[in-house]
Amino acid sequence: MTTILVTGGTGALGRPLTERLRAEGHEVRVLSRHAQPYAVDLVAGGSGLDAAVAGVDTIVHCATSPRGGDEKAAEHLIDAARRAGVCHLVYISIVGVDRVPLGYYRSKLAVERLVEGSGLGWTILRATQFHDLLVLFFEGLSKPPVMMLPADMSDQPVAVAEVADRLAELAAGSPAGRVDDMGGPEILTFPQLARAYLTATGRRRPLLNVPLFGKAYRGFRGGGHLAPERAVGKGTFAEYLERRFGEGRG
Repeated sequence: MTTILVTGGTGALGRPLTERLRAEGHEVRVLSRHAQPYAVDLVAGGSGLDAAVAGVDTIVHCATSPRGGDEKAAEHLIDAARRAGVCHLVYISIVGVDRVPLGYYRSKLAVERLVEGSGLGWTILRATQFHDLLVLFFEGLSKPPVMMLPADMSDQPVAVAEVADRLAELAAGSPAGRVDDMGGPEILTFPQLARAYLTATGRRRPLLNVPLFGKAYRGFRGGGHLAPERAVGKGTFAEYLERRFGEGRG
């Protein structure tokens, strides 16, 4: 068994990944800003990072922030990994980072390039959006009396536990480069997804499809964030909603 460091190990993906790796017998270190004994701010770097990676065989880099700083964090992590002689760096990215010109996606793509040029053995997995991210999105959109949705858009949500399982498999293996994307089992329109969310939560809202503008919206509308040929996930959005909300509160 190997010693594996999981960055962002207390997050939505990092937590189930850590549990899976420990269940398989690996020694797992969790790195996040507040998790002792490896409480490290990757953007700031520092000596605590060197202590976290010392003696580590594999790093799974899950830490990320839509507010920025991912590239600087990756640079610090890669530098520390080189100094420590880490053999394998696994990075979780997003389907469409090279096709949808969204600022956050551009940052994720830039981190991919840093990983590829790191000189370390590396593996990159791109996945579609997690179920819980869609729920967070719809929670915000459903606060007004009318639920306004971006027109002509679909999504392919995937179960976070399944992505964690795949990452655990990759972390236990040899560096594999860019592996096949991982998408959820269904591509559904935003109205279909929103109606499922409203039904599950017992809410009633009329839906209004609103055309948006800009290159990023065109990328999403064109399906740049989808992976129809890699619909390998099993758990559906409806099943996730059932587990989380039951029969609905209405």
